[in-house]
Amino acid sequence: MNSDGLKPDTQNIIVDRVYPHSPEIIWQTLTNANLMGRWLMVPTGFEPVVGNRFTYKTKPAGEWDGTIHCQVLEVKPYERFAYSWKGGHESNAGYGSRLDTVVTFLVSKTENGTRLRLIHSGFILPKNDSAFNSMSKGWTEVVQNIADIAEEKD
Repeated sequence: MNSDGLKPDTQNIIVDRVYPHSPEIIWQTLTNANLMGRWLMVPTGFEPVVGNRFTYKTKPAGEWDGTIHCQVLEVKPYERFAYSWKGGHESNAGYGSRLDTVVTFLVSKTENGTRLRLIHSGFILPKNDSAFNSMSKGWTEVVQNIADIAEEKD
């Protein structure tokens, strides 16, 4: 018997966008706690420093209290910013199931501005189907929110 059929499928959410703003403006929008609270959720304890732990709070479900636990994994100014994204509970199915993923923002200068590539990696399907589907749509909206805030900063 081939065990490959028993392995869960891991999926990533990838959103690409080019903004007519400098990498510095996009970087500030991504790594400033006050601005982050406007395009995603208000972080508690956030600092863009490797090893820093912070949380987001969202709608609870079942045994999960709605807390998303994050830790900054990488900070390379104006180029790369990554943090872990963990939440949910083992007893939950669908929304609020255990999630252990990584969010990475890649920033690069283009001829007319800045390219932002968002990669939210590590969704285990089918266990994380609910989170993957809702967050695929959600991250697309978030990227638009980043554009709106960057527009204000320019």
